[in-house]
Amino acid sequence: MNTIFKLTVFVAVFVFAKADSLAQNTSYWQQHVDYQMDIDMNVNNYQYDGKQELVYTNNSPDTLKQVFYHLYFNAFQPGSEMDVRSRTIADADRRVQDRISKLGPDEIGFIEVNSLKQNGKKLDFQIAGTVLEVNLAKPILPGAKTTFKMDFKGQVPVQVRRSGRNNAEGVALSMTQWYPKMAEYDFEGWHADPYIAREFHSVWGDFDVKLTIDADYTVGGTGYLQNGNEVGHGYQDAGVKPGKAKKGKYTWHFVAPNVHDFTWAADPDYIHDTLEAENGVKLHFLYKNDPEIKENWKNLQPKTAQILSYLSKHVGQYPYKQYSVIQGGDGGMEYAMCTLITGKRKFGSLVGVTAHEFAHTWFQFLLASNEAKHEWMDEGFTSYISAHAMNTVMDENKESPTAGSYSGYYRLVESGFEQPQSTHADRYNRNFAYGVAAYSKGAVFLSQLEYVIGKENVAKTLKKYFDDFAFKHPTPNDIKRTAEKVSGIQLDWYLTDWTQTTNTIDYAIKEVVADGNKTKITLERKGLMPMPIDLYVTMGNKQESHYIPLRMMRAEKANPTPDMPRMQQEDWPWTNPTYTFTIDAPLSAIDTIMIDPSKLMADVDQENNSWKK
Repeated sequence: MNTIFKLTVFVAVFVFAKADSLAQNTSYWQQHVDYQMDIDMNVNNYQYDGKQELVYTNNSPDTLKQVFYHLYFNAFQPGSEMDVRSRTIADADRRVQDRISKLGPDEIGFIEVNSLKQNGKKLDFQIAGTVLEVNLAKPILPGAKTTFKMDFKGQVPVQVRRSGRNNAEGVALSMTQWYPKMAEYDFEGWHADPYIAREFHSVWGDFDVKLTIDADYTVGGTGYLQNGNEVGHGYQDAGVKPGKAKKGKYTWHFVAPNVHDFTWAADPDYIHDTLEAENGVKLHFLYKNDPEIKENWKNLQPKTAQILSYLSKHVGQYPYKQYSVIQGGDGGMEYAMCTLITGKRKFGSLVGVTAHEFAHTWFQFLLASNEAKHEWMDEGFTSYISAHAMNTVMDENKESPTAGSYSGYYRLVESGFEQPQSTHADRYNRNFAYGVAAYSKGAVFLSQLEYVIGKENVAKTLKKYFDDFAFKHPTPNDIKRTAEKVSGIQLDWYLTDWTQTTNTIDYAIKEVVADGNKTKITLERKGLMPMPIDLYVTMGNKQESHYIPLRMMRAEKANPTPDMPRMQQEDWPWTNPTYTFTIDAPLSAIDTIMIDPSKLMADVDQENNSWKK
């Protein structure tokens, strides 16, 4: 083999090897955590002692020299970032306002770390508000595991936001974000965000939790109870007598596989009901023994089973064998295999909040997008699918289940407070702007996508999205690419304009004039965000549609009204402010012309969308 040939072969092998290495380094990966925790709860002073063993697996291509934990309960202290933000934002959350600043020493929340070791070696760490900053004794190499052992002490705050003791409805303990929780490290790096009452981004893992608490308390939450025959309270298996009641405490042992959070609630006055749902899923309901709410909570149970069936059918199969609906918290908040909701509601509201929080199991706890950076993928998609679920389960028969989301979006545009959906959840100027961007505009993303690619394609997109990204951390590009693969339509423009700008949609019928025995119609794009156009023409008892594709879609959607004749016009290049086409009918025969009668396109000025003779 001559030297040149040898060199060529070497370079080729090196290039292919390097390309393969790069491909591996840029392929999808996620970290893994295994938690074992022993918790001893004192219900008299609301303090608890905890021991935590955490096995951390570094599946990243990076060597980690430090790690970060979330200490969420530290937010409930005067002067915390949550406290200051709530007191300085223009429209404070009414549940928080200045309440944190007024908490006394026995009312605040805290998590104190007494000791932390890595593989038996003591570690240096620093607490910075709600984040524990840890320098490692030994770097964690790619593919390696390390074991952290921690002793910690916590105090449950007076119930302010999501977590806490003695909420407004008298639930003793709503234990959410209550333990030292490893921060997420992904392709973007560490996500050690301070907690200021927004959402979360967490590491997948397995939890083994033993909770010791006074014997008269009933506990519910994440995971599968391992010793129901010991603690009783309605958890025992059929035919197995509960453990003998005793003074003192019971230890509740829960195991939760492949989740990214662990939540529990406890109260001595809980009623505990169960219901067998489809595919062997046991639904648990824990609520206060209050005559005013008991009937609604009983009636909620079959509705919850129907919601489960709807979501499993229209998104993907629920993968666990239990789900708990628990009275607690300060409104409604989703967690792994459970939700905490306030229970003193009218029946429709009770079903509605359950539908929304249950839907979060799919859009956040299975499709675990980064809520801090892409909150609209979480809240918006949940709002979309839960609105459709409610429409079916409650026989609402709404022609447009997401109409309320459109109204919310229009109010935000009119307010002048809108910020792009790509804004970090903590960085919105107003809670109002955050809420509408996340919930309403996020729901419209999917609802309006029905207009762009067709309802059937959106239904297929959600199922494929679930199949491809369940138990992963999908990004905005993932939902876009899924919709593109399903529909064959290019959607980069849609994702960019809708989520990364505040560009609005506004199309108008500018002019309708006779052109001999035909009619010339001129449309105008007044808003900056482009869209394809469905235009309907009524002539007496006859109606026809005209479809104007957007050129950069590079494809067309199927006819959404197959019973109506559709004429496909030439593509509209987005740069052109006007578009003129001719229809084969005299002006005198035309009664009405309307852009998008479905109203799925979020046109901010619909007064100019129609023309009448």
